[in-house]
Amino acid sequence: MPPGARLKTLVINADDLGFAPGVNRGIVEAHEAGALSSASMMVNTPAYLEAVDLVHGRVPALGVGLHLNLVAGRPLTEVPTLVDPRTGAFHSLERLARLAIAGRVDAADVRRECDAQLASLAAARIRPTHLDSHRHSHALPGILPAVVASALAAGVRIVRRPLDAPVLADPVSSAKMLVLHAAWRAAIRPVDAAGRALLARAPSFRGIALQGAPDVGRRLLALLDRLPAGPTELMLHPGHDDAVLAAQDPYRAERERELAVLRSSIVRGRLARGDIRLVTFREV
Repeated sequence: MPPGARLKTLVINADDLGFAPGVNRGIVEAHEAGALSSASMMVNTPAYLEAVDLVHGRVPALGVGLHLNLVAGRPLTEVPTLVDPRTGAFHSLERLARLAIAGRVDAADVRRECDAQLASLAAARIRPTHLDSHRHSHALPGILPAVVASALAAGVRIVRRPLDAPVLADPVSSAKMLVLHAAWRAAIRPVDAAGRALLARAPSFRGIALQGAPDVGRRLLALLDRLPAGPTELMLHPGHDDAVLAAQDPYRAERERELAVLRSSIVRGRLARGDIRLVTFREV
């Protein structure tokens, strides 16, 4: 580390472990390259059991949390206000957001499903280091309090606050960030003191401006150079494209690009410079 430089603590976290075999493979490769310390696992998706086997057998040092999924596929429990009654599948994020804002999501449904997804990790002998959610659905009004209560009951120490810092130079990403900030302000109002204390433990959050960016490598290196004081979580979505992913999600080539950047010599060299300590949420 250069003289006078301050050691910064960073969790580089991959969302969507368990989503598809190609996503699992990409996350494992990024971790083995030394550029990824943590991942958030989906438990109600096609490649979940494969992801569990990989964690136990190949990447035991990877920090693993729950990627709570309320917007893709089907729930583990009976949750009438979270699903389309015609199909039994989760509402889209857009539909869920409209229902949540209108007060038409039953907190008991959210709590039941979150409890069940955490229990699935426990049954797989994985103690979650953190909790976040697919497409940040836990940040919605009417959903956050139940998720926080579930996390507290399960002993989860960190729940993501997806509050990235908007920048004028990137209006598209900044618009998404501002929507999340507004949703969070409304969502947190009914959260009790214990829940707020839990949320306060979360590190600073970055990564939204990297999603889908054609220059993701340049943006990542710039972000590493200007990490804020204290611990930071950097959210990424590395992976390989495959047919299972294609059937579920349009974010495909972007995952390949993120993986290539994480495995690149320039990013690995930047992380090895000595001024950044890469950790899991256990060390936060």
